[in-house]
Order: sequence, then C-alpha cells, then structure tokens
Amino acid sequence: MPRIAEARAGAEPSSPRQRARRQSILKVAADRAAEAGLDRVQMHEVAKSAGVAIGTLYRYFPSKTHLFTALMADRIEGFAARVPERAEGTSPEDAVFETLRSATRNLLRRPALATAMIQSANAARASTVPDLARIDSGFIDLLGRAWGVERPTEHHIARLRLLILLWYGVLQSRLNERLSPEKADADLRTACHLLLAPGPDGG
Repeated sequence: MPRIAEARAGAEPSSPRQRARRQSILKVAADRAAEAGLDRVQMHEVAKSAGVAIGTLYRYFPSKTHLFTALMADRIEGFAARVPERAEGTSPEDAVFETLRSATRNLLRRPALATAMIQSANAARASTVPDLARIDSGFIDLLGRAWGVERPTEHHIARLRLLILLWYGVLQSRLNERLSPEKADADLRTACHLLLAPGPDGG
C-alpha cells in the first residue's frame, strides 16, 4: 500500500512551463507503473526520466500517493472531455452505463496502472491530497452529464456517489479476475437501472 510521505498538499503549477513539467512527470509515472506496478516505481527514477530535479517532483507530488491520485484525477477529467452526446433512443440509465463501461475498458488497457491509481486514491486522505476532491467532483460531473441532469440535487448526487462506489468494486473485481467482462457489464447495467431509474415523482 502506498505511503504518504508528507502531510501536505502539492504545489499547483502556475505557468505553461510548470504545467508541462507536471504533465511530463505524470506521463513517466504512468508508463513506469504500467510496466512494473506501483511498488517498483521509484520517485528519483521518475524525476530523472521526466527531466526534472527531485525537489521539483516532490514540490508537486509529496509522495507516490499524491502522484498517482493526481494521475487518476487527470484521467477522469480526460474521460469527461471525451463523453459523446447521448445517442437518440438511449435511456439516461443506459447512457451512464455506457460511460462507465467505456471508462472501465480504458483503464483495463493498462491494468497495473489502474491498480496503482486505485490503491493510491484509497490510501489518500482528503485533507492532504486535494486531488481526491477532483476525482469525486470530476466523476460526478461526468456521470451527471451522461445522465442528463442539468441541476443535480443532493439526492441525485447521492445516487451517483453510490454508483461510483459500486463501480470501483466492479473495476477491482475485473482487475482481480473475480468477474468476467460479461458479468461485470451486467452488474453495472443493473446498478445503473436500480439507482438511476426515475422514481414515482419523475426524479
């Protein structure tokens, strides 16, 4: 399990050059984790391959937990930017299901990296790893748009939050090979319909 090295948030890049450095660090970290797994990722090797000083890496990412949680947040924001418009005749629940299935397939292309990001997010504390909030808000926004809810209430958000927690479990079961792709899809589709179908009041 990744360990948080320092109880502080990482610095935010404030210039195009700093943002480019940050993205370079994330790309190298993703490639290393995809090849060797989280435990074998060394921060000094990430800094060297990214062409930055080790102090620069730790300024942005005080630990591997910060690093891979940030990477997860970036991935979710990337999914959100690519969500297509709902196809005509597709129900809101099926649109959310298709979004989750697409995210699952995308992450499973690099299973060791997916495991690294999930382990890091699970180990992080919201008080010291602000990117956890980016993950939560990004995912809820992503699924809310697929659902077609323009002004979500707390009830909408709670239903999406429950669905996201369930999705994490399904994804972990796919990574552990406890669920086949077919069963995972069936479970996700069932969850979407149970949690998101309109109630008697239409909400």
